[in-house]
Amino acid sequence: MLDHQSNAKQPTLKQLECFAAVCLHGNFRRAAERVGISQPTLTAQISALEETLGVQLFERSRRGTQVTPEAEDLVPQANRVLEEMRAFVDKVNNHQFGPVGTYKLGVTPTLGPYFLPHILPAIHQEYSSLKLYVREASPVDLKHDLLVGRYDCILTPLPITTPELSVFPLFNEPLKLVVAADHDFADHTMINANQLQQQNVLSLEDHHHLHRQVASLCERLGARLNRDYEGTSLDTLRQMVVMGMGVAFLPGLYIHSEIHRPEELKILDVQGEEISRTIALVWRKTAPARFFFQELGNMINNLVKQNLSHTVSQDVAEKTS
Repeated sequence: MLDHQSNAKQPTLKQLECFAAVCLHGNFRRAAERVGISQPTLTAQISALEETLGVQLFERSRRGTQVTPEAEDLVPQANRVLEEMRAFVDKVNNHQFGPVGTYKLGVTPTLGPYFLPHILPAIHQEYSSLKLYVREASPVDLKHDLLVGRYDCILTPLPITTPELSVFPLFNEPLKLVVAADHDFADHTMINANQLQQQNVLSLEDHHHLHRQVASLCERLGARLNRDYEGTSLDTLRQMVVMGMGVAFLPGLYIHSEIHRPEELKILDVQGEEISRTIALVWRKTAPARFFFQELGNMINNLVKQNLSHTVSQDVAEKTS
């Protein structure tokens, strides 16, 4: 016997795409631009979906577009359906043509400019039809925007423990102590941890992951974190150190890329302290291109081994997918 529901009208993928876009942007005009259709067409798609489902999805007023509680419950499943369809199409395309299209890559500002030049040329050469749209943001914003679909994958410091995300650890990047050329430590290549007690340590603003890591280090070692003068970027932090305002911990890739004048700054290690951050490639477990991202992670690992083994360590935890 046939199930009487088998002939029931079903939502279309285009309707779900329009629904997800309105939920993401909270605005019919921007959602229509994202989907690539006119606003009246998008409105018609939403109306047809509401009729099919028998529920109101949005409340529209002069104050804007509000998502109804019923719609909120449907958003995760709609996104999963759309991602599975994109995964299906991407897998077919990858078999035929290799990775194609544009992917949105998020990266932290303390990593991107100093790491991407070492990997992007080779990635472009390997996947000539692939384009990576790169945008910088803080790790907190990167994770949030990855979860809601604004990024396809991100390069970010760990930890990330969100169960919806796949984490591919790439390398450990050391944090090196840098001091001005006329600092008391300038004649050393290594100091004891207790020598940092009462030192004035400069850091980035507190929305940066690096700030939290340095703050924890200062608390453990008895150093004094300077909250009055916080850098807005690694370059401004470096200049404050040059001016003798304090010492700082800077990432190894930044030092490798930007510090070429030893008369300005001296770079030291802290004896007995392995100070580093782990960088990973992260994507949604349901991402259409999840199999490609695994492949991309392996390629990045090989590029790091070839180009940056003198700067970072690849002794990281076992990869997960």
